[in-house]
Amino acid sequence: MNKYLERLYNGLIKENPTLVLMLGMCPTLAVSTRAMNGIGMGLSTTAVLILSNLVISLLRKVIPDQVRLPSYIVIVASLVTVTELLIEAYLPSVYEALGIYIPLIVVNCIILGRAEAYANKNKPLLSVMDGIGMGLGFTVALTLAGAVRELLGSGTVFGAQVLPATVEPIGIFVQPPGAFLVIALFIIIMNAVGIKTRQRKLVESGCDGCCAGCTAQCEASKEVAK
Repeated sequence: MNKYLERLYNGLIKENPTLVLMLGMCPTLAVSTRAMNGIGMGLSTTAVLILSNLVISLLRKVIPDQVRLPSYIVIVASLVTVTELLIEAYLPSVYEALGIYIPLIVVNCIILGRAEAYANKNKPLLSVMDGIGMGLGFTVALTLAGAVRELLGSGTVFGAQVLPATVEPIGIFVQPPGAFLVIALFIIIMNAVGIKTRQRKLVESGCDGCCAGCTAQCEASKEVAK
């Protein structure tokens, strides 16, 4: 597969930031009460991801390692501020719906994670494609979660009535527990069709989730080796 198309595939499916890597869960759980909110947050994050990956990749040989992370945060914060002002000016309804979660894109672990893991080590065009792939993967996950929660919790999708008025909505799906249920359902489906989540990969590699125990075992192995 072409390496540029591979970055899109990885972001959408293989390394989906929400459903596989389990990153950015705070906005996923908070704003995915409606499909339109998911699109708004997803596209905002995508724009910041693309631009931050591009800028960080261009400056990767200039930024000293000692101030790498603070530099990333300054770059991302500047881009988020511009994005927030544009949304407030041209999409006030989206701005009101997303609220505090737009400024919080600054510390979104997807953006900082891709900056450190990919943009800091690769050329600008590849980094841009990585940002597009990860951003679209995040957007798709948010939109799907929002559509399911909106349908079950309100009987609508994108504001249009779908379920008959006689069908009683399930209110829990527009509450925080509903987000956990929907995300869990998506993960079950992905595992069923063979797309391994990060948790499943850890289990199959023998990780029991106990970092302290793993460290102790590694130290014991080193002593035996000596």
